[in-house]
Amino acid sequence: MLNILTVIYLVVAIVLVGFILMQQGKGADAGASFGAGAAGTVFGSAGSANFLSRTTAVLATLFFAISLIIGNINTHQAKPTSQFDDLSDVKQNITQPAEVKTQNNDIPQ
Repeated sequence: MLNILTVIYLVVAIVLVGFILMQQGKGADAGASFGAGAAGTVFGSAGSANFLSRTTAVLATLFFAISLIIGNINTHQAKPTSQFDDLSDVKQNITQPAEVKTQNNDIPQ
């Protein structure tokens, strides 16, 4: 299941990048270079929602939903079976320095 979701996730990501790169910017009209940048406000402040922008929104929603699902699946997997899979439980073998025993013959006992 996780492998299938990962493949779908990669395909959605690649297609999403492609759709974003195919879109035309807000100021990309020829009139914007001659000072008529406000000419694009005919459709309102948001502009016209065409096929590319709607598809981009759907793909972005899928991208975020699949990433949340993959993250949820990864957090609920079984614990690692090997100590090398999860190094947080490995005991640290830190050697404590030996106590220094000093013989002081000047101090009466």
